[in-house]
Amino acid sequence: MIDINSPEFEYFLNLSVVLTGFSRFHLQGTGVAHLYFETIRDILGEELFGELLNIFHGLELEKTEQSIFSDRLRSEILASEKFGPITRNIIKVWYMATWYALPLSWRDVFGTKEKDRTFIISPQAYPEGLLWTAIGVNPPGAKGPGYGTWSEPPLVSLNQG
Repeated sequence: MIDINSPEFEYFLNLSVVLTGFSRFHLQGTGVAHLYFETIRDILGEELFGELLNIFHGLELEKTEQSIFSDRLRSEILASEKFGPITRNIIKVWYMATWYALPLSWRDVFGTKEKDRTFIISPQAYPEGLLWTAIGVNPPGAKGPGYGTWSEPPLVSLNQG
């Protein structure tokens, strides 16, 4: 079980805020933050995952202004051959509750992780995906809007404005 006060979990939440564009409050409100942390750590291993989180934390500590932080985040993490595919997967996990197997080119360089395969992290995580909030709809088959809401026009417009 994870210690909710562990520095690594804090770093993971802070990284997730930056990667997803959602607040820490919103991410924790999904109820799946610990599950995502544990799953990603289990797939990558503590050493590799810890390395990513510590690099991010170092960038946070050295943050002097937002534009410099963003540039360093892009160059040292997102564009990194080693960490770029991982961070893109973290974004996908938060938005779609799915871990995608790391690319073959990544595995050729950094090795194959035994648990690295494409899978939905949990059925409970699906309706909590940030995708649904981002596009302003309820997840199909979950979190129904309630009886009689069919009588109201949809909030999402299909017209290009």
